[in-house]
Amino acid sequence: MQNLTMWHNMACSKSNSAKCYLDDNGIKINVRNYLENPPSKVEIKELLNKLNIGVKELIRDSEKEYLELDIKNIDDENRLLEILEQNPILIQRPIIIGDTKAFIARLPLKIEDILNEF
Repeated sequence: MQNLTMWHNMACSKSNSAKCYLDDNGIKINVRNYLENPPSKVEIKELLNKLNIGVKELIRDSEKEYLELDIKNIDDENRLLEILEQNPILIQRPIIIGDTKAFIARLPLKIEDILNEF
């Protein structure tokens, strides 16, 4: 299996469920608390390539920052990357990242299927 990293938010129940699943099943994974150690624009762009999605698909629209920053009306990708770099709370979670691909692991029951993709 590839070297895996999980972008984790300890205040998120889905992120905690994913981490518990990995821990309970003895799956070794590097954990990055991305709120304390925010990703750079370059890292976010690399992640988007691995996820094979656009930047807006990575953004959580349920956060207050989404409304405050009027993200719905921003189409400039570079500006959106800057916003995510400055407001990592807006990044979907948890995300499991491998060498060549990544997955947003919002459903803990799907983690086993996701891990089989690496």
